[in-house]
Amino acid sequence: MAQLLPSALVKAIDELGSLPGVGSRTAERYAYYLLKADKHIAIQLADALLKLHEGVKNCPKTFALIDVKEDVSPLYSDPTRDKTLVCVVEEPLDIIALERTGQFNGTYHVLGGAISPIDGVGPEQLHIPELIERIKSDDVQEVIIATNASVEGESTALFLQKHIKDAGLETKLTRLARGLPVGVDIEYAGQITLSHALEGRRSF
Repeated sequence: MAQLLPSALVKAIDELGSLPGVGSRTAERYAYYLLKADKHIAIQLADALLKLHEGVKNCPKTFALIDVKEDVSPLYSDPTRDKTLVCVVEEPLDIIALERTGQFNGTYHVLGGAISPIDGVGPEQLHIPELIERIKSDDVQEVIIATNASVEGESTALFLQKHIKDAGLETKLTRLARGLPVGVDIEYAGQITLSHALEGRRSF
């Protein structure tokens, strides 16, 4: 059977369809839009993607995403931020969601995921040792565990609680509380929901 679409267009559809959350029909629409639109739009998109990896790195202290020219996250180096208060999140984009609430003036620590044996993710693959070191070096007084309200997020929170206590640290541990329904990722929670969750955090 003859191919219905040009191979270049098929390739674009296939690549776009490999992105998470992008189905075949959506991939077709994206590819067709890029084909019909001004060529410069596709060129700008391609250029942005080509420069993505070389322009972004992880902060060596917080593991947030930062510009390749920066040494540490601006949210950590900012003298107005409270380094004795650390909010632990799973992924870098969770920071953006929490910052939008305007309710938090501490710093962050990105674990790089959550414990999930079925996905082959164990504690040793997360930035937990670095968190313990930060608690000691920055004399952290409170750690807010803001992992997602999922089975993996809860398992990670419990592991962190035990690990921090086993390290002999007296740091206060709290968990995001009311307003976060089970199954909703931090990244997709609303601003008001996150504000309530920060205000209503409870002792672990």
